[in-house]
Amino acid sequence: MQSLRQSPKDAGFVQDPYPFYERARAAGPFFHWDDYSLVCTGNAAAVNAIFRDRRFGREPVDPLPVPPHLAPFYAVEAHSMLELEPPRHTRLRNLVLRAFTSRRIAGLAPDIAALATELAQACPQGEFDLLKTFAQPLPVRIIARLLGVPEEMAPDLLKWSNAMVGMYMAGRTRVMEDNAVVATEAFVAFLRSYVEDRRAKPADDLITQLIAAEMEGERLTTEELISTCILLLNAGHEATVHTIGNGVKTLLETQTPISALAPDHVEATVEEILRYDPALHMFTRWAYEDLEVMGHTFHRGDQVGLLLAAANRDPGQWDSPHRFLPTRPVKPHASFGAGLHFCVGAPLARLELQVALPILFQHHSKLTLAAPPVYADVYHFHGLRDLRVIS
Repeated sequence: MQSLRQSPKDAGFVQDPYPFYERARAAGPFFHWDDYSLVCTGNAAAVNAIFRDRRFGREPVDPLPVPPHLAPFYAVEAHSMLELEPPRHTRLRNLVLRAFTSRRIAGLAPDIAALATELAQACPQGEFDLLKTFAQPLPVRIIARLLGVPEEMAPDLLKWSNAMVGMYMAGRTRVMEDNAVVATEAFVAFLRSYVEDRRAKPADDLITQLIAAEMEGERLTTEELISTCILLLNAGHEATVHTIGNGVKTLLETQTPISALAPDHVEATVEEILRYDPALHMFTRWAYEDLEVMGHTFHRGDQVGLLLAAANRDPGQWDSPHRFLPTRPVKPHASFGAGLHFCVGAPLARLELQVALPILFQHHSKLTLAAPPVYADVYHFHGLRDLRVIS
């Protein structure tokens, strides 16, 4: 197994990580990423196999030490189904899915359309930042409506989400950690009061449905409810903002015709956006026993990095993977994970993209880039710093 060095903070990597992924893939199914001291893979078959193999999971074999100053943040993580394995994960996910149903998600389509129309019409003539005017407010306001919290809280939700997500970025600093803790405490306090209010006065919203969700006599505790709401906002909002930005950038750079967003084509176009330049580039798993995957031996307690964006451009899985082809036949990609932890918010993310992007381009059919887009230094996420466009 080869060892490779590549700082995730390097400016060239931030702007275009794909050449490194190709170099890593040429090293074999697995390589050692020295900067992380981590065995990684961008091989599509290996990524898919590890996602689905129950001998790998999110919880470390031995609990990792939590510094005292980060205790409030990890107290929330302790109840997040993203970080748990069965049986706790099974119980939490099943209860959440009883409230976060496909019918409830599909019912958001008119709200998404109305909000996308409002935001598209509010975009100024001339040059503007599409991230701030369209990509950021859309998902956070939809999540606020879904949860049933006041929409005027959207700026606070956005601020808290951005600070908490900083905990997952490469090269995080003590300042970022302190900001994440402050955001966590504010978020928890707000949601605790809201959950208590909904227990007393049920409404037609997801928080009420999560409170009422029951399976074999089990219900979500207040701490589990709070962690679930924070997870739905942070995971759903951050990734969707980046995907909208990356997607519009790609559509404009490739001069993709608006017909690609027509009703009978938009699903394939959105899947290609998700494959081609996804918002999340790395997820990790722990090995729970000694085992071999594609010639590499993992020992119990080993960690592995799964490079989702690299897997999405594996030529063993995709024809012409470095080309953006909206007409590409739809098939599974790695952007939402796979197996037990497949993203519970994937249907909502897909719906937001399928509804909002056509509306944006209907209102701004001559949208063009005003300046070369620049990616932000937010790895393991991958999203733009801004997206200056001209309408």
